[in-house]
Amino acid sequence: MTQPAIQADRLTKRYRLGAGVAAEQTLAERISHTLRRGLRRRDGGTAPQWFEALRDVSFDVRPGEVLGVIGRNGAGKSTLLKLLARITEPTTGSATIRGRVGSLLEVGTGFHPELSGRENIYLNGTILGMKRREITQQLDAIVDFAEIERFLDTPVKRYSSGMYVRLAFAVAAHLEPEVLLIDEVLAVGDAGFQRKCLGKMSDIAGSGRTVLFVSHDMGAVAKLCDRVMLLDQGQVQSITTPGPAIHQYLQLAADWRCDPAGVFNGSLTDKLTFSDLSLNDLPGDQPQIINPDEVLTLRATGAASEPISAFRTTFSIYQDGVRVLTQHDTAEPEDLPAGEFRSSVTIPRLLLRPGNYTIAIGGYRDGTNEYLWGADLARFTVTQQWSADYDPINLGLINVPGHGTRETEAQRSTTPSRAA
Repeated sequence: MTQPAIQADRLTKRYRLGAGVAAEQTLAERISHTLRRGLRRRDGGTAPQWFEALRDVSFDVRPGEVLGVIGRNGAGKSTLLKLLARITEPTTGSATIRGRVGSLLEVGTGFHPELSGRENIYLNGTILGMKRREITQQLDAIVDFAEIERFLDTPVKRYSSGMYVRLAFAVAAHLEPEVLLIDEVLAVGDAGFQRKCLGKMSDIAGSGRTVLFVSHDMGAVAKLCDRVMLLDQGQVQSITTPGPAIHQYLQLAADWRCDPAGVFNGSLTDKLTFSDLSLNDLPGDQPQIINPDEVLTLRATGAASEPISAFRTTFSIYQDGVRVLTQHDTAEPEDLPAGEFRSSVTIPRLLLRPGNYTIAIGGYRDGTNEYLWGADLARFTVTQQWSADYDPINLGLINVPGHGTRETEAQRSTTPSRAA
């Protein structure tokens, strides 16, 4: 019987909150920790607490299978990938991967900022155990896929976040990995790039290689994955076919309104926080329900610990994991001074069709790799209260008012020509 390509057995990852000491710390770090611990005891400090990011997670992935991993922010998805990629070690349990591993966990992972794109391609291939000749054979395909030919010999520290992601995915996908680990970092790319990546992942899976795919895009999960694992609070809730798993995930999200300050990821998390999100100024402890003919106003309160240049806040609305629309708080990126700020966007009336929606907010610095992103921050419902100019026959994600035209052959034959 064929052995699993990925095998996880009771994986647990525990972090010590506060000034704890990890088993992998160096001697200098241990000495520093001991001194700090003595000072805390003298000052009456409290003992650090433990947090389990993952708890007793077990699963197998067959060779050639695409396993999706879904769950709310903080469920343990990214921690799981870091354990599988050997970026960090589990507290208890074990994980075995059989075959060469390619991974795309976050923007710029595995890249040296001072090296050029070309040099980083060869560096990553060498780390994967490939020979220089093998890497050279894939070089043109990588450059074409990433669309960075003009900047191939430019240090990657000068790349935008989009260029970083394009090159990182191209490297991970083309250097012949037998197991590919993909995190939701693909959300940083534009729609065309995402379609391109999803097509490549489908090709990889069709060639018999194994993919572990973490995403908030339920449409992509349903299309690509053979099975889906749902994580919640560090534990496996189910491993089943995409339909039931996605339904269970959406049920979890439906009853959840989180504190936006605790669920963001990205390189701007140490400089920027969001502490409040509101829909039409409705109280957060009440159902977020609007009528189709209401204008929808989204407001977010944030704070910057230092000035951030060329920044704008992004609001996105999702339905069933599919991004319906995106708006920004400024037409072009603008400098954001230190201190509190408020951002808002307005969605026109009669645009969103009845149904359940979720909201994500974040932002980025133009021309850099710095971004902030938080998904599933709030949920709202558009009711079934139709108005005269909101036709229920026009199905789809959004409402398109009005109608088109139709001309029959008989009408065309009786219409005088312009020449006449």
